[in-house]
Amino acid sequence: MNWEIVIGLEIHAQMSTKSKLMCNCDASFTSEANTHICPICTGQPGMLPVINKQVVESAMMIGLATKCNIRKLNEFARKNYFYPDLPKGYQISQYDKPICENGSLEIDVNGVKRTIGITRIHMEEDAGKLVHAGSDNIKDASYSLADLNRSSVPLCEIVSEPDLRSAEEATAYAQKIRQIVRYLGVCDGNMEEGSLRCDANISVRPKGQTTLGTKTEVKNLNSFKAIEKAINIEVERQIDILEEGGEIVQETRHYNEATNSTKSMRSKEDAHDYRYFPDPDLVPLLIDDAWIKKVQDALPELPEEKKNRYMNSLSLSEYDANVITVEKETVAFFEETISFGAKPKDTVNWIMSEVLGTLNQKGIELSQTKLTPKLLAELLILIDKNTISGKIAKTILPQIIETGENAEKIVAEKGLAQVSDQGEIKKIVEAVINENAKVIEDIKGGNPKAMGFLVGQIMKRSAGKANPGIVNELLNELLS
Repeated sequence: MNWEIVIGLEIHAQMSTKSKLMCNCDASFTSEANTHICPICTGQPGMLPVINKQVVESAMMIGLATKCNIRKLNEFARKNYFYPDLPKGYQISQYDKPICENGSLEIDVNGVKRTIGITRIHMEEDAGKLVHAGSDNIKDASYSLADLNRSSVPLCEIVSEPDLRSAEEATAYAQKIRQIVRYLGVCDGNMEEGSLRCDANISVRPKGQTTLGTKTEVKNLNSFKAIEKAINIEVERQIDILEEGGEIVQETRHYNEATNSTKSMRSKEDAHDYRYFPDPDLVPLLIDDAWIKKVQDALPELPEEKKNRYMNSLSLSEYDANVITVEKETVAFFEETISFGAKPKDTVNWIMSEVLGTLNQKGIELSQTKLTPKLLAELLILIDKNTISGKIAKTILPQIIETGENAEKIVAEKGLAQVSDQGEIKKIVEAVINENAKVIEDIKGGNPKAMGFLVGQIMKRSAGKANPGIVNELLNELLS
């Protein structure tokens, strides 16, 4: 039997605010346990929460960027459940009146574009964190300690429609959400630190069936690799059960990256299990048209808009425009480099291949180097003017990255300027031709690789400084 996979993602994005959702405590990630807490975020009796306005505007930005409707009447609710890292015994969230609804975004997987619906985006506070002694789970730990620094850190939960049909599509969707929140500057997207977390709701059904199958929710997906692997392993598990005549149990499962397996955690709760009700300490939040317009006007240029502008005004291919717009920092570096006169196409190629390739080899980030957009532009302009060859440029790029020296200065000091004097190059070409009679016969016999050998010998003899265009022109002239 052929099966159809049905996936919906719940992505929790931690907002990049200085303070928490309901109090003025520091919301930063790395700090000594229980140093960023107060009576409000630790649930002390009589304390009243106050909503962080910046979180509301951040949620609106995400909604507007994903074509959502902004709800004008918002309510906060109490989601009741017991866990040791939840000091109040409930989580402040939004239930039936979320801030954003009915949005969508487009993904592209192997050239196939699909529109994925977004059911809702709502604001909520994070829980604390348990630190288990002697184990990585509460069951096998000798004891556990509660760190409440993360309690009431602001989150936006972005819930998709069950429109995704493969692990690859789910990964592309998650990457697109991360790209958007990073462009907006509302979330740093650091999955390894937990500031962007993903839960996957997964089910399978016979192809052609319209009703949804029983779903499981897989948690602990903190990388794109984990999202793809966990979905594939859970889909395989469900299909095996169904093909053996069994039934899928609605439950929450934990993904273990070390063993590449999912394990049952608990039966899946429904909304009524949490006994949602409006939080009596928080009045309804009203958002008017003027506030929405103010947030809309403050939106930066988004990835799709940049991509289209690059294709239309800079004549980049769709592939190049896609590649260069993936990361916000790379885009900024690209735009500043071309502002110094470098050609857009050349700049894309050099950033994505030579610059990032060199950094990957060294295991460092662009921000950790002395390379600036101006220095890269100067290097590319030297290539464009035929002052140096691309090969020479590649040899001096690591020095520029490490020292921040100007390319022209390095070229002058090392005598690396390209030779474009036809007479000088002609002597080298003639000498190489005279020394390779057999190769010349191969060329005349129609072997194209033989010509490449000659060019290589000429460039070697000229220490890579001969102008390649002139070399090819002279070779064709002397061998015709």
